Amino acid sequence: MIADDHVAAKPGFPVKRVRFSRGVPLAWRNLVDNPSRLARSIMGIAFAVLMMLVELGFQRAFLESTLQLIRGFDADIVLINRTKLFFGRKEPFPRRYLYQAAAVRGVASAAPLYGEWTKALWQNPQTHKPRPIQVMAFDPDKPVFLFPEVEAKREALRRPDTVMVDERWRPSLGTAGPGTQTELARRKVDVVGTFSLGPDFIEDGTVITSDRTFFAMFSTHELKADELPDVEFGIVKVRPGYDVSDIQSAMRQALGRDVAVLTKQQMIDRETLFQETESPVGPVFGLGTAIGFAVGLLIAYQILFNDLSEQLPQYATLKAMGYARGFLVRSVLAQSALYAVAGYAPAWLIGIALFRVLADRSMLPMVMTFKITAVSALLTLGMCLLSGLLALRRLLSADPAEVF
Repeated sequence: MIADDHVAAKPGFPVKRVRFSRGVPLAWRNLVDNPSRLARSIMGIAFAVLMMLVELGFQRAFLESTLQLIRGFDADIVLINRTKLFFGRKEPFPRRYLYQAAAVRGVASAAPLYGEWTKALWQNPQTHKPRPIQVMAFDPDKPVFLFPEVEAKREALRRPDTVMVDERWRPSLGTAGPGTQTELARRKVDVVGTFSLGPDFIEDGTVITSDRTFFAMFSTHELKADELPDVEFGIVKVRPGYDVSDIQSAMRQALGRDVAVLTKQQMIDRETLFQETESPVGPVFGLGTAIGFAVGLLIAYQILFNDLSEQLPQYATLKAMGYARGFLVRSVLAQSALYAVAGYAPAWLIGIALFRVLADRSMLPMVMTFKITAVSALLTLGMCLLSGLLALRRLLSADPAEVF
Protein backbone atom coordinates (compact mmCIF):
# COMPACT_ATOMS: atom_id res chain seq x y z
CA MET A 1 0.00 0.00 0.00
CA ILE A 2 1.07 3.57 -0.62
CA ALA A 3 2.27 5.47 2.43
CA ASP A 4 0.28 8.52 3.57
CA ASP A 5 2.90 10.98 2.33
CA HIS A 6 2.11 10.03 -1.27
CA VAL A 7 -0.83 12.45 -1.02
CA ALA A 8 -0.27 16.03 0.00
CA ALA A 9 -2.63 17.27 2.74
CA LYS A 10 -4.36 20.60 2.20
CA PRO A 11 -4.72 23.00 5.11
CA GLY A 12 -8.00 22.54 6.88
CA PHE A 13 -8.79 19.22 5.30
CA PRO A 14 -8.15 15.78 6.72
CA VAL A 15 -5.62 13.60 5.01
CA LYS A 16 -7.42 11.04 2.86
CA ARG A 17 -5.87 7.62 2.82
CA VAL A 18 -5.65 6.56 -0.81
CA ARG A 19 -5.45 2.84 -1.18
CA PHE A 20 -3.29 2.16 -4.21
CA SER A 21 -0.77 -0.50 -5.03
CA ARG A 22 2.91 0.26 -4.86
CA GLY A 23 4.93 1.28 -7.91
CA VAL A 24 5.43 -2.13 -9.52
CA PRO A 25 1.70 -3.07 -9.80
CA LEU A 26 0.92 0.31 -11.40
CA ALA A 27 3.87 -0.12 -13.74
CA TRP A 28 2.71 -3.66 -14.54
CA ARG A 29 -0.79 -2.46 -15.40
CA ASN A 30 0.64 0.21 -17.66
CA LEU A 31 2.88 -2.39 -19.30
CA VAL A 32 0.13 -4.89 -20.15
CA ASP A 33 -2.59 -2.35 -20.88
CA ASN A 34 -2.14 -2.74 -24.67
CA PRO A 35 -0.97 -6.28 -25.60
CA SER A 36 -0.18 -5.46 -29.25
CA ARG A 37 1.86 -2.44 -28.23
CA LEU A 38 3.64 -4.57 -25.61
CA ALA A 39 4.55 -7.18 -28.24
CA ARG A 40 6.00 -4.51 -30.55
CA SER A 41 7.94 -3.00 -27.67
CA ILE A 42 9.40 -6.35 -26.62
CA MET A 43 10.48 -7.04 -30.21
CA GLY A 44 12.24 -3.66 -30.44
CA ILE A 45 14.10 -4.03 -27.15
CA ALA A 46 14.93 -7.70 -27.85
CA PHE A 47 16.49 -6.68 -31.18
CA ALA A 48 18.88 -4.29 -29.45
CA VAL A 49 19.67 -6.84 -26.73
CA LEU A 50 20.42 -9.47 -29.36
CA MET A 51 22.83 -7.05 -31.06
CA MET A 52 24.74 -6.63 -27.79
CA LEU A 53 24.72 -10.37 -27.10
CA VAL A 54 26.17 -11.22 -30.51
CA GLU A 55 28.90 -8.58 -30.18
CA LEU A 56 29.82 -9.77 -26.69
CA GLY A 57 29.79 -13.38 -27.90
CA PHE A 58 32.09 -12.62 -30.82
CA GLN A 59 34.38 -10.62 -28.55
CA ARG A 60 34.78 -13.60 -26.21
CA ALA A 61 35.17 -16.03 -29.13
CA PHE A 62 37.83 -13.78 -30.67
CA LEU A 63 39.86 -13.69 -27.47
CA GLU A 64 39.42 -17.35 -26.55
CA SER A 65 40.36 -18.58 -30.04
CA THR A 66 43.46 -16.37 -29.97
CA LEU A 67 44.52 -17.64 -26.55
CA GLN A 68 43.77 -21.34 -26.96
CA LEU A 69 47.22 -22.26 -28.30
CA ILE A 70 48.95 -20.36 -25.48
CA ARG A 71 46.75 -22.20 -22.99
CA GLY A 72 48.06 -25.40 -24.60
CA PHE A 73 51.67 -24.60 -23.64
CA ASP A 74 53.10 -26.95 -21.00
CA ALA A 75 54.91 -24.04 -19.36
CA ASP A 76 55.41 -22.28 -16.05
CA ILE A 77 57.37 -19.46 -17.72
CA VAL A 78 57.42 -18.32 -21.35
CA LEU A 79 60.33 -16.44 -22.93
CA ILE A 80 59.71 -14.12 -25.89
CA ASN A 81 61.54 -11.31 -27.65
CA ARG A 82 60.81 -8.10 -25.77
CA THR A 83 59.74 -6.41 -29.01
CA LYS A 84 57.18 -9.11 -29.87
CA LEU A 85 53.78 -7.41 -29.88
CA PHE A 86 51.45 -10.39 -30.24
CA PHE A 87 51.50 -14.15 -30.63
CA GLY A 88 51.29 -14.34 -34.43
CA ARG A 89 54.06 -11.84 -35.14
CA LYS A 90 57.37 -13.50 -36.03
CA GLU A 91 60.00 -12.02 -33.71
CA PRO A 92 62.52 -14.69 -32.62
CA PHE A 93 65.33 -14.26 -30.11
CA PRO A 94 68.83 -15.83 -30.06
CA ARG A 95 68.96 -19.40 -28.81
CA ARG A 96 71.73 -18.62 -26.33
CA TYR A 97 69.14 -17.02 -24.02
CA LEU A 98 67.41 -20.39 -23.79
CA TYR A 99 70.65 -22.01 -22.61
CA GLN A 100 71.10 -19.25 -20.03
CA ALA A 101 67.56 -19.79 -18.81
CA ALA A 102 68.15 -23.54 -18.46
CA ALA A 103 71.20 -22.80 -16.26
CA VAL A 104 69.13 -20.90 -13.66
CA ARG A 105 68.83 -22.85 -10.41
CA GLY A 106 65.38 -24.42 -10.08
CA VAL A 107 64.68 -24.73 -13.83
CA ALA A 108 63.68 -28.24 -14.88
CA SER A 109 63.75 -27.61 -18.65
CA ALA A 110 63.86 -24.81 -21.20
CA ALA A 111 62.59 -26.02 -24.56
CA PRO A 112 62.38 -24.14 -27.87
CA LEU A 113 59.15 -23.59 -29.79
CA TYR A 114 59.13 -22.28 -33.36
CA GLY A 115 56.37 -20.68 -35.36
CA GLU A 116 55.60 -19.60 -38.92
CA TRP A 117 52.63 -17.48 -40.01
CA THR A 118 53.54 -15.90 -43.36
CA LYS A 119 55.37 -18.50 -45.49
CA ALA A 120 53.32 -21.57 -44.60
CA LEU A 121 51.00 -22.73 -47.40
CA TRP A 122 49.02 -25.92 -46.90
CA GLN A 123 47.78 -27.79 -49.97
CA ASN A 124 44.19 -28.92 -49.56
CA PRO A 125 44.42 -32.72 -50.08
CA GLN A 126 41.11 -32.79 -51.96
CA THR A 127 41.19 -29.63 -54.11
CA HIS A 128 45.01 -29.21 -54.20
CA LYS A 129 44.55 -25.47 -53.63
CA PRO A 130 47.14 -23.79 -51.36
CA ARG A 131 45.86 -22.10 -48.21
CA PRO A 132 47.79 -20.14 -45.54
CA ILE A 133 48.14 -21.95 -42.24
CA GLN A 134 49.83 -21.62 -38.86
CA VAL A 135 52.77 -23.96 -38.25
CA MET A 136 54.26 -24.68 -34.83
CA ALA A 137 57.36 -26.84 -34.32
CA PHE A 138 59.21 -28.35 -31.35
CA ASP A 139 61.92 -30.84 -30.53
CA PRO A 140 60.16 -34.21 -30.00
CA ASP A 141 62.68 -34.97 -27.24
CA LYS A 142 61.52 -31.84 -25.35
CA PRO A 143 57.69 -31.76 -25.21
CA VAL A 144 56.11 -28.32 -24.95
CA PHE A 145 52.35 -28.95 -25.41
CA LEU A 146 49.57 -30.14 -23.14
CA PHE A 147 47.74 -31.83 -26.04
CA PRO A 148 47.68 -35.57 -25.26
CA GLU A 149 47.41 -36.43 -28.97
CA VAL A 150 50.72 -34.66 -29.70
CA GLU A 151 52.39 -36.37 -26.75
CA ALA A 152 51.27 -39.75 -28.09
CA LYS A 153 52.75 -39.06 -31.56
CA ARG A 154 56.15 -37.65 -30.58
CA GLU A 155 57.94 -40.76 -31.83
CA ALA A 156 56.21 -40.53 -35.22
CA LEU A 157 57.12 -36.84 -35.53
CA ARG A 158 60.81 -37.74 -35.32
CA ARG A 159 60.58 -39.03 -38.88
CA PRO A 160 61.36 -36.40 -41.56
CA ASP A 161 58.49 -34.59 -43.25
CA THR A 162 55.78 -35.75 -40.85
CA VAL A 163 53.13 -33.47 -39.40
CA MET A 164 50.06 -33.45 -37.17
CA VAL A 165 47.00 -31.44 -38.15
CA ASP A 166 44.17 -29.77 -36.27
CA GLU A 167 41.05 -31.91 -36.63
CA ARG A 168 38.85 -28.85 -35.93
CA TRP A 169 40.27 -26.56 -38.60
CA ARG A 170 38.09 -24.85 -41.18
CA PRO A 171 36.74 -26.90 -44.12
CA SER A 172 38.67 -24.76 -46.62
CA LEU A 173 41.83 -26.67 -45.60
CA GLY A 174 40.30 -29.99 -46.58
CA THR A 175 40.10 -33.28 -44.74
CA ALA A 176 43.31 -34.84 -43.45
CA GLY A 177 44.07 -37.70 -41.11
CA PRO A 178 46.72 -40.34 -40.46
CA GLY A 179 48.05 -41.56 -43.78
CA THR A 180 47.16 -38.43 -45.75
CA GLN A 181 49.90 -37.17 -48.05
CA THR A 182 49.96 -33.58 -49.27
CA GLU A 183 52.27 -30.53 -49.39
CA LEU A 184 53.25 -27.94 -46.82
CA ALA A 185 55.39 -25.02 -47.96
CA ARG A 186 55.74 -26.86 -51.30
CA ARG A 187 57.29 -29.86 -49.57
CA LYS A 188 55.65 -33.27 -49.46
CA VAL A 189 54.54 -34.27 -45.98
CA ASP A 190 52.83 -37.24 -44.34
CA VAL A 191 50.09 -36.72 -41.75
CA VAL A 192 50.72 -39.00 -38.77
CA GLY A 193 47.94 -37.82 -36.46
CA THR A 194 45.46 -35.15 -35.43
CA PHE A 195 44.87 -33.01 -32.35
CA SER A 196 41.96 -30.83 -31.24
CA LEU A 197 42.47 -27.06 -31.17
CA GLY A 198 40.29 -24.99 -33.52
CA PRO A 199 40.84 -21.92 -35.71
CA ASP A 200 40.80 -18.26 -34.71
CA PHE A 201 39.79 -15.08 -36.51
CA ILE A 202 43.07 -14.95 -38.44
CA GLU A 203 44.29 -18.53 -38.84
CA ASP A 204 42.10 -21.22 -40.40
CA GLY A 205 44.04 -24.01 -38.73
CA THR A 206 47.29 -25.22 -37.21
CA VAL A 207 49.93 -27.79 -38.11
CA ILE A 208 52.44 -29.14 -35.59
CA THR A 209 55.70 -30.71 -36.72
CA SER A 210 59.23 -31.42 -35.50
CA ASP A 211 61.94 -28.78 -35.41
CA ARG A 212 64.00 -30.58 -38.08
CA THR A 213 61.12 -30.71 -40.53
CA PHE A 214 60.39 -27.06 -39.74
CA PHE A 215 63.99 -26.03 -40.47
CA ALA A 216 63.95 -27.89 -43.78
CA MET A 217 60.85 -26.00 -44.83
CA PHE A 218 61.42 -22.48 -43.58
CA SER A 219 65.14 -21.90 -42.99
CA THR A 220 66.51 -19.00 -45.03
CA HIS A 221 69.78 -20.88 -45.61
CA GLU A 222 71.14 -24.39 -45.32
CA LEU A 223 71.91 -25.12 -41.71
CA LYS A 224 75.26 -26.45 -40.56
CA ALA A 225 75.41 -29.67 -38.59
CA ASP A 226 75.57 -27.85 -35.24
CA GLU A 227 73.53 -24.80 -36.19
CA LEU A 228 70.03 -24.12 -34.89
CA PRO A 229 67.89 -21.07 -35.74
CA ASP A 230 66.62 -18.47 -33.34
CA VAL A 231 63.74 -19.36 -31.03
CA GLU A 232 60.22 -17.92 -31.19
CA PHE A 233 59.12 -19.03 -27.70
CA GLY A 234 61.03 -20.48 -24.79
CA ILE A 235 58.93 -22.98 -22.82
CA VAL A 236 60.30 -23.20 -19.30
CA LYS A 237 59.30 -25.70 -16.62
CA VAL A 238 60.18 -25.09 -12.96
CA ARG A 239 61.29 -27.90 -10.67
CA PRO A 240 58.86 -28.97 -7.94
CA GLY A 241 59.45 -27.15 -4.69
CA TYR A 242 60.64 -23.93 -6.32
CA ASP A 243 58.55 -20.78 -6.46
CA VAL A 244 57.79 -19.64 -10.02
CA SER A 245 58.03 -15.94 -9.14
CA ASP A 246 61.48 -16.46 -7.60
CA ILE A 247 62.70 -18.31 -10.69
CA GLN A 248 61.21 -15.56 -12.87
CA SER A 249 63.13 -12.86 -10.97
CA ALA A 250 66.39 -14.80 -11.17
CA MET A 251 65.89 -15.44 -14.86
CA ARG A 252 65.28 -11.75 -15.57
CA GLN A 253 68.59 -10.91 -13.94
CA ALA A 254 70.39 -13.63 -15.91
CA LEU A 255 68.91 -12.80 -19.33
CA GLY A 256 68.91 -9.00 -19.28
CA ARG A 257 66.47 -6.73 -21.07
CA ASP A 258 66.35 -8.25 -24.57
CA VAL A 259 64.05 -11.13 -23.59
CA ALA A 260 60.71 -10.83 -21.79
CA VAL A 261 60.33 -13.39 -18.99
CA LEU A 262 56.61 -13.99 -18.41
CA THR A 263 54.60 -16.49 -16.46
CA LYS A 264 52.07 -18.34 -18.58
CA GLN A 265 49.25 -16.24 -17.12
CA GLN A 266 51.17 -13.03 -17.81
CA MET A 267 51.63 -14.19 -21.40
CA ILE A 268 47.86 -14.70 -21.65
CA ASP A 269 47.18 -11.29 -20.07
CA ARG A 270 49.64 -9.59 -22.40
CA GLU A 271 48.02 -11.14 -25.47
CA THR A 272 44.54 -10.29 -24.19
CA LEU A 273 45.48 -6.65 -23.64
CA PHE A 274 46.91 -6.33 -27.13
CA GLN A 275 43.94 -7.98 -28.82
CA GLU A 276 41.43 -5.89 -26.87
CA THR A 277 43.09 -2.52 -27.31
CA GLU A 278 45.55 -2.48 -30.22
CA SER A 279 44.61 -5.16 -32.71
CA PRO A 280 42.46 -4.10 -35.70
CA VAL A 281 39.75 -6.60 -34.75
CA GLY A 282 39.32 -6.55 -30.95
CA PRO A 283 38.06 -2.97 -30.44
CA VAL A 284 35.44 -3.45 -33.17
CA PHE A 285 33.36 -5.68 -30.90
CA GLY A 286 33.39 -3.13 -28.10
CA LEU A 287 32.23 -0.51 -30.57
CA GLY A 288 29.52 -2.88 -31.82
CA THR A 289 28.28 -3.40 -28.26
CA ALA A 290 28.17 0.38 -27.74
CA ILE A 291 26.19 0.80 -30.96
CA GLY A 292 23.74 -1.88 -29.82
CA PHE A 293 23.35 -0.04 -26.50
CA ALA A 294 22.72 3.26 -28.29
CA VAL A 295 20.16 1.68 -30.64
CA GLY A 296 18.40 0.08 -27.69
CA LEU A 297 18.42 3.36 -25.78
CA LEU A 298 16.67 5.11 -28.67
CA ILE A 299 14.15 2.29 -29.08
CA ALA A 300 13.37 2.11 -25.36
CA TYR A 301 13.10 5.90 -25.13
CA GLN A 302 10.62 6.01 -28.00
CA ILE A 303 8.58 3.21 -26.43
CA LEU A 304 8.43 4.85 -23.00
CA PHE A 305 7.81 8.32 -24.44
CA ASN A 306 4.81 7.01 -26.40
CA ASP A 307 3.54 5.14 -23.34
CA LEU A 308 3.76 8.23 -21.16
CA SER A 309 2.12 10.37 -23.84
CA GLU A 310 -0.85 7.98 -24.03
CA GLN A 311 -1.08 7.67 -20.26
CA LEU A 312 -0.51 11.35 -19.55
CA PRO A 313 -4.13 12.04 -18.46
CA GLN A 314 -3.91 9.25 -15.86
CA TYR A 315 -0.59 10.54 -14.53
CA ALA A 316 -1.97 14.10 -14.55
CA THR A 317 -4.89 12.90 -12.44
CA LEU A 318 -2.46 11.39 -9.94
CA LYS A 319 -0.54 14.67 -9.83
CA ALA A 320 -3.78 16.59 -9.31
CA MET A 321 -4.68 14.24 -6.46
CA GLY A 322 -1.42 15.22 -4.82
CA TYR A 323 0.79 12.22 -5.46
CA ALA A 324 4.43 13.12 -4.94
CA ARG A 325 6.88 13.30 -7.85
CA GLY A 326 8.88 10.50 -6.29
CA PHE A 327 5.97 8.08 -6.66
CA LEU A 328 5.57 8.95 -10.34
CA VAL A 329 9.31 8.61 -10.95
CA ARG A 330 9.40 5.19 -9.27
CA SER A 331 6.42 4.01 -11.30
CA VAL A 332 8.03 5.00 -14.60
CA LEU A 333 11.40 3.48 -13.65
CA ALA A 334 9.67 0.28 -12.54
CA GLN A 335 7.95 0.14 -15.92
CA SER A 336 11.34 0.65 -17.58
CA ALA A 337 12.80 -2.24 -15.59
CA LEU A 338 9.89 -4.47 -16.58
CA TYR A 339 10.51 -3.61 -20.22
CA ALA A 340 14.15 -4.63 -19.71
CA VAL A 341 13.13 -8.03 -18.31
CA ALA A 342 10.46 -8.57 -20.98
CA GLY A 343 12.87 -7.70 -23.79
CA TYR A 344 15.88 -9.54 -22.39
CA ALA A 345 14.30 -12.95 -21.82
CA PRO A 346 13.41 -13.76 -25.47
CA ALA A 347 16.64 -12.18 -26.75
CA TRP A 348 18.70 -14.39 -24.42
CA LEU A 349 16.89 -17.55 -25.55
CA ILE A 350 17.30 -16.62 -29.21
CA GLY A 351 20.95 -15.78 -28.48
CA ILE A 352 21.66 -19.30 -27.19
CA ALA A 353 20.33 -20.84 -30.40
CA LEU A 354 22.12 -18.26 -32.55
CA PHE A 355 25.42 -18.87 -30.74
CA ARG A 356 25.20 -22.58 -31.56
CA VAL A 357 24.60 -21.86 -35.23
CA LEU A 358 27.47 -19.34 -35.36
CA ALA A 359 29.79 -21.74 -33.54
CA ASP A 360 29.05 -24.49 -36.08
CA ARG A 361 29.54 -22.17 -39.05
CA SER A 362 32.59 -20.23 -37.84
CA MET A 363 34.32 -23.01 -35.83
CA LEU A 364 34.79 -20.43 -33.07
CA PRO A 365 34.02 -20.93 -29.33
CA MET A 366 30.71 -19.04 -29.30
CA VAL A 367 29.27 -19.88 -25.87
CA MET A 368 26.67 -18.08 -23.77
CA THR A 369 28.70 -17.73 -20.60
CA PHE A 370 27.63 -16.34 -17.24
CA LYS A 371 29.78 -13.27 -17.84
CA ILE A 372 28.10 -12.51 -21.18
CA THR A 373 24.69 -13.04 -19.56
CA ALA A 374 25.48 -10.77 -16.62
CA VAL A 375 27.08 -7.97 -18.66
CA SER A 376 24.29 -7.94 -21.26
CA ALA A 377 21.62 -8.00 -18.55
CA LEU A 378 23.19 -5.02 -16.78
CA LEU A 379 23.52 -3.16 -20.08
CA THR A 380 19.87 -3.86 -20.88
CA LEU A 381 18.70 -2.69 -17.47
CA GLY A 382 20.86 0.44 -17.68
CA MET A 383 19.62 1.12 -21.22
CA CYS A 384 15.96 0.95 -20.20
CA LEU A 385 16.37 2.90 -16.94
CA LEU A 386 18.28 5.66 -18.73
CA SER A 387 15.59 5.88 -21.39
CA GLY A 388 13.02 6.02 -18.60
CA LEU A 389 14.82 8.95 -16.98
CA LEU A 390 14.92 10.77 -20.31
CA ALA A 391 11.22 10.12 -20.95
CA LEU A 392 10.31 11.36 -17.46
CA ARG A 393 10.80 14.94 -18.59
CA ARG A 394 7.57 14.65 -20.56
CA LEU A 395 5.68 13.57 -17.46
CA LEU A 396 7.21 15.89 -14.88
CA SER A 397 6.81 18.99 -17.06
CA ALA A 398 3.12 18.30 -17.75
CA ASP A 399 0.62 20.66 -16.07
CA PRO A 400 -2.61 18.88 -15.02
CA ALA A 401 -4.62 22.00 -15.90
CA GLU A 402 -3.27 21.98 -19.44
CA VAL A 403 -3.90 18.24 -19.89
CA PHE A 404 -7.58 18.62 -19.02
